[in-house]
Amino acid sequence: QVQLVESGGGLVQPGGSLRLSCVVSGGTFSNYAMGWFRKEREFVAAISWSGANTYYTDSVKGRFTISRDNAKNTVYLQMNSLKPEDTAVYYCARGFYGSYSDLRLLRTSIGSWGQGTQVTVSS
Repeated sequence: QVQLVESGGGLVQPGGSLRLSCVVSGGTFSNYAMGWFRKEREFVAAISWSGANTYYTDSVKGRFTISRDNAKNTVYLQMNSLKPEDTAVYYCARGFYGSYSDLRLLRTSIGSWGQGTQVTVSS
């Protein structure tokens, strides 16, 4: 049974930063690409099994960074220069595969979801 548990959400002022974490248990973490989604399953970022390849949706490029630590079974989303429109529930997701010819394909290739963590950007 795979479990994904997100943490790190909260209330932050515009321009602030947060780092989300997602710990995965069950299965071999390093075998799978991982992603972060928000709102109504909007695709935010993805990372291949090794961390060598990443993808970001245009609205977060240059502000968000996805990374992973395979030794800790954890994927991260560092969010800087946060804006009110970034307010959402953020979900961690595990893909069916470790790598994709195009990480955008992860959007329709999700095997497991976390329960979500709320991020609120407001003054």
